[in-house]
Amino acid sequence: MAAVTHIYAGAARWRAKGKFAGVFRADAAEGRWEHMTRGLPEEVHVQAITVHPQDPNVVFAGTHDGPYRSIDRGEHWEKCAFPDRDMQVWSILVHPARPATVYVGTAPLGIYRSDDGGEHFRLLSRPDLPTRCEMGFAPRVMRLAVDPQNPDILYAPMEVNGVMRSRNGGETWEDCSASLIRLSEERADLKSAIGTRLPSEGMLDVHALCVTPADPGGVFIALRMGLFHSADRGETWQDMEVKRYSPLTYARDVRVSPQDPRTLYACLSVEAFGKTGSVCRSDDVGKTWRRFDHGVSPRGTMMNLALNPRDPDQVFSIARGGQAFGTRDGGKSWREYPLPADVSPDCYAIACG
Repeated sequence: MAAVTHIYAGAARWRAKGKFAGVFRADAAEGRWEHMTRGLPEEVHVQAITVHPQDPNVVFAGTHDGPYRSIDRGEHWEKCAFPDRDMQVWSILVHPARPATVYVGTAPLGIYRSDDGGEHFRLLSRPDLPTRCEMGFAPRVMRLAVDPQNPDILYAPMEVNGVMRSRNGGETWEDCSASLIRLSEERADLKSAIGTRLPSEGMLDVHALCVTPADPGGVFIALRMGLFHSADRGETWQDMEVKRYSPLTYARDVRVSPQDPRTLYACLSVEAFGKTGSVCRSDDVGKTWRRFDHGVSPRGTMMNLALNPRDPDQVFSIARGGQAFGTRDGGKSWREYPLPADVSPDCYAIACG
C-alpha cells in the first residue's frame, strides 16, 4: 500500500457565507478534509483535478478561469500561463508517454497543450464541429485520452456534442458521432431529449472516455444512455448493454486500471440529479460488470472516479452532493469521506495520489 495517499475533491460552489469552493484535500488514512485555498481566486469553480501520474506532488485544477497548478500537493496554487480568458477547463491529461506534455479541454470548445509541464499553454485548435444540441451552455470537453498504440491519436468526449478524435496530437479534430446518432434513430430506448427536441441528445451527452492496451483500437465511453464501445477507434459504436448487470445505467465515468489493462471501473446512476449511484467493475475488458462499492449509501449521482497509479487497491469516487467514498483494500471495505455539509451539490471531480 502506498505510504501516503491524498484525495482531492473539486466543488463548483460553497454555500457558506464568506467561503468559496475550489479544492479540498484529505489524507486517505485519516479522512479529514482541508480547504486548499492559497493561490486560488475567490469563488473559484473547480470542474477537474488531475494528479501527475509520475509525481504526486504536482496537481492540476481545472477551473472556470483556466488551469491552476500546485507543485506541493495543493498547499499553494499558481495560475498557469494561459492564452485566453473566460475558458472553463473541464479536463486535464498528462500525456502517458510524454510526462512534460499536458493537455486541457475547455468550454467553449477548445484544446490547449503545454510542453513544459504546465508552465505555459498554447491553443492547439478550436474543433470545427457542428453544435447539435443548444443546451444553454457551450459543449464541454469532458475527458482527453491517448491511444496506447499511437501517442499522436487523442480522443475527447463532449457534453453535449458526441465524441471527437485527433490523429495529429490535437492539432486538428474529426467527428466520431455519426454512429451514436444512428443508434438513437434505430432504437427507441436510446432516444432522450431533456434540454432540446433532438432525440439523439442523450447519445451525444458523453461524459467520459477511456482506452486500454488490452483492447487495441478499442474505445469506451460513458454517456447518458449507458456504456458504449467502439472496436474501430470511434468509427462505429455498440451498446455494451450494462443494464444486464446493473439497474442503474446513467453513466458518468469510465476508467481503466493503471495496473491491469483488463480491469475497468464505471460510475452508474439513475440520472443527472438522481438520488443514488454506484461504482461497478469489470475484470474482462467490459464484457461483464459487477457492483464494486459495498457498505456505503450514495445519496446522489456518482460523478467521478479516482484510481491510484501506485496502489491498485485504492479506488475513490464522489457523488454530486459532496459525498466521497473510497476503498484502500481492493473493495473489501469502504468508507465515506463526506465533504462539509454546505458544499454545493455540484461536485464534479475527485483525484488521488
